[in-house]
Amino acid sequence: MKTDIYYVVSQTDASYVASQKAEGGQLAKCEIRLKMLGGSKFGDEIVATLFGNLALTRYYEGDVVVAVLRFSVHEVNGALYQDVICNDLVKLNA
Repeated sequence: MKTDIYYVVSQTDASYVASQKAEGGQLAKCEIRLKMLGGSKFGDEIVATLFGNLALTRYYEGDVVVAVLRFSVHEVNGALYQDVICNDLVKLNA
């Protein structure tokens, strides 16, 4: 896992996906685009997936956040895909 400070670039609206672990069988999910703090106009950016209550919380462009990210890879039909899951997200500015 990686913990770092980012600016929020954008966030998609939450949708619900089927989940055997979630109460009621559905779990909120959205994506958030984060840019490394201190980066230039062309600084490093990440798109991460938020689940549950994190996905239902609204973050806005320019918010400064601390994000705990988990990176994994999965394979489908011989193709590899990178997953970035945000395990925790805390807004630093009010």
